[in-house]
Amino acid sequence: MRVDKWSSRHSIDLSGKTVAITGSTGGIGRELCRLLLKAGASLVMLDRSPERSAVLRETLKTEFPNAIFRYIRVSLDDMESVQAACEYLKHLPVDILIHNAGAYSIPRYTTPEGYDNVFQINTIAPYYMTKALLPQLRQRGGRVIFVGSIAHRYSKSNPADIDFSTCRKASLVYGNAKRYSMFSLYELFREETQVTLSVCHPGITLTNITAHYPKWIFALIKYPMKVIFMSPRKAALSILQGCAEPCGYHEWIGPWLFDVWGIPKKRALHSCTAEECRDIYQAMERRIKEPLNNR
Repeated sequence: MRVDKWSSRHSIDLSGKTVAITGSTGGIGRELCRLLLKAGASLVMLDRSPERSAVLRETLKTEFPNAIFRYIRVSLDDMESVQAACEYLKHLPVDILIHNAGAYSIPRYTTPEGYDNVFQINTIAPYYMTKALLPQLRQRGGRVIFVGSIAHRYSKSNPADIDFSTCRKASLVYGNAKRYSMFSLYELFREETQVTLSVCHPGITLTNITAHYPKWIFALIKYPMKVIFMSPRKAALSILQGCAEPCGYHEWIGPWLFDVWGIPKKRALHSCTAEECRDIYQAMERRIKEPLNNR
């Protein structure tokens, strides 16, 4: 699959649109920024590293000299930082909010809000940002895009341990966080009429998230992964497609072949019952009302 060929067939025009994207300096984030700029969008880059963001902006300016950039520093494991970023975003003409940032196998700890940090980064912070910015997005007929994962299928939610803080297996902790994010958003947007939702997933690609293995193992799998799985640039196409095409209830956009490779395609999800989905949504609603208070 050639990115340029796909792009020419799917002429996504974002001229005049402002797109805010978290995790903008990551592997998929960088490539997505390029694709968004090529489609004519202005960018609001949300990232925890001012240095990496500055380097990326300078690189992008050489490719897109007329592009408009803004940068907001945000750490998704710090709710005060998340709240400050939302207040800044409320004064910008954001049309599309992309929740691209994620954390997989990282050192784990309990945040001041009382959540496992992996869950807060992948779930609590994106959900809070979505709720905080919905009034503004309604005024612009906007869209929220969440980058999901096939890992959401790895386990079912546990109401007694919603953030899997007692679990030690990184794939389950990450999958549970994505499961909560995806299905709480489906319920949140089920009756929404002014803002649309796209849940997208990039399949499997070589990014910082897949670089969590011990160095000697990663050295062995790095190059086979480059051959077998899609590049970040190709993986970003699913998210770009989400900018042009909303998803219905329990639909998502991702690689068509086994959800890991190929051109983006929208399909139905059957991995969560209606009852579990409602329970996830209600749990998130209870916890997001006062995000700075310990649960």
